[in-house]
Amino acid sequence: MSGMVTSAHAPRRDETERADGSPVTIGALVPLSRPGWAEAGRHLLAGLELAVGEVNDAGGIGGRPLELVVRDTAADPQRAAAAVDELAGLGVAALAGEYHSVVARAAAARADALGLPFLCSSAVIDALTERPTHRVARIAPAQSHGWRTYADFLLGAGHRRIAVAAQPSVYWASGTRILRDHLAARGASIAELDMTEQPATAVCDALAEQGATALLLLVGHPEPAVSIVRSVRQDPRLADVVIGAPAGQPEFAEWAGALGASGAGIPFLRYLPERLGPLGARVGTALRERLGQPPSFVAFEGYDTVAVLAAVLRDHGTDRARVAASWPHVAVEGTRGKIRFSRTPGTGVWQWAWPPVQVVDRDPAEPARFRILHTG
Repeated sequence: MSGMVTSAHAPRRDETERADGSPVTIGALVPLSRPGWAEAGRHLLAGLELAVGEVNDAGGIGGRPLELVVRDTAADPQRAAAAVDELAGLGVAALAGEYHSVVARAAAARADALGLPFLCSSAVIDALTERPTHRVARIAPAQSHGWRTYADFLLGAGHRRIAVAAQPSVYWASGTRILRDHLAARGASIAELDMTEQPATAVCDALAEQGATALLLLVGHPEPAVSIVRSVRQDPRLADVVIGAPAGQPEFAEWAGALGASGAGIPFLRYLPERLGPLGARVGTALRERLGQPPSFVAFEGYDTVAVLAAVLRDHGTDRARVAASWPHVAVEGTRGKIRFSRTPGTGVWQWAWPPVQVVDRDPAEPARFRILHTG
């Protein structure tokens, strides 16, 4: 396949405008090893690579091949920032990717400081940058948009006493705040269970004491998320408690493999339409073949990222300043709808507002099948 992933011999920045057939390079930040969510990273990379291959099959960027220069962030912000420095020095025209919000924030800050345009694929935390920038754009929806949709789903299902099992993290704290503000204004309450030290079994006692009807997992995967699910499922006192995972852990095969039937019936957010159009359906088939399993929404985000960047590079060239200036002019047909960017309050970046949002779960009667429970 065309669209090779390379780690060396990328052109220097002053070579990127050459018309001698040298490659146009995009730096790709992807979590491919622990403690990063490696399965999400694999899906993200599959989408990026598939799109690069299709761009090259269609003639590349003005006759020049498009290549990814991939760096594994392993969910480490410092490692990501160092990778941005390296990729900038290698002459990439733009930066793409990343799944973990805290890592994406570090990458965005460094890219902005270096004048390197960054199209973030999958990280959702609202304030992707500390200060507004015109160099950064994002495909994924802001966390507040998706998680308010999730809160509306909980309210519609009749939940008014909700507990969250949370670990310390800017991302989890942001999610808890979004949920609490949205739910409290509508007569519901959030009780936070700090998972820093207590075992999963302690969650069960707290749920029973508080009379919560829903427990949301704002914790790492596989642990402690898997242990919490097992403990709650095995506790007869909690037979009617709904477990939720707004961050999307049950989307991936690793979740189903670890929990089996116990991992079904756990609502989560995913960013797909109810029905894919012709482009999305075709890409979905190709992603399934590449991954050997149904593609997650993260794989579609990766594909859409390269689709946007390829269009920008064709129309505006590879100069970084021109790429960064192009975000407000983007109008690209993606796998999940027309992608346009606007300045969305609270994000500080150019934002696609919005990708489709669903609350889904794995069908308890058939865990490989997803049920759409709510759309936002």
